[in-house]
Amino acid sequence: MPAFYTAFGVIFFALARVMPPPRPDVTATQMVDFFHAHATTIRIGFAALVLIVGGAGVANGIVAYHMKRMTVGSVLSYTYLGAMGIGALPGCLLVAFCFLTAVYRPDRDPQLQALLYDLGLLSYVGSLGCFSAAYFAFAVAILYDRNEIFPKWLAYVTVWQIVTEIMAVPVFACKAGPFAWNGSISFWMGTVVFGCWLMCVIAFLKKATERQPLDEAPLE
Repeated sequence: MPAFYTAFGVIFFALARVMPPPRPDVTATQMVDFFHAHATTIRIGFAALVLIVGGAGVANGIVAYHMKRMTVGSVLSYTYLGAMGIGALPGCLLVAFCFLTAVYRPDRDPQLQALLYDLGLLSYVGSLGCFSAAYFAFAVAILYDRNEIFPKWLAYVTVWQIVTEIMAVPVFACKAGPFAWNGSISFWMGTVVFGCWLMCVIAFLKKATERQPLDEAPLE
């Protein structure tokens, strides 16, 4: 998991320039200039993403596996896995294909380039609510689990994930300010909370794996 999310960060921060997101309050010409300026790194970054994105399935599968070890049954683990898989489409892959399409034909009509710019970034930041069902299932599973796979306080940190997902919804109406797609609330607050949550999850997944009894019955 750490290797995948490190690669993910390098791609989105250093190469594709999606994090932090470029400004929404710019002209079509400025959007085209953005694609021209970063065409090479966008190609490299998102081509790499297409190759490694399957790692998200492995990472989410590890979480779902330990959720199935809880006393709450399998439904919540399947909910987590399915919701994360659905959310990855608009929240990760769509921006990649929008940006790759934009730099594929740099002489395309500027208005079409602007459409790809808006669609990619709105889906990337604005569709974060797709993950709310996954976080809800994870939090509920932790709270009702009697096997103590994860500490109870991690459930409350996960609830904050849901709050930040909901607070990203205004990006569809705001082109500037804290609720724009690059704003302090819609983007930066959610990014910080997600980073803290992810570090906690990785640490406790490691502990859960180390504490798992060798003679534990295989999961069905």
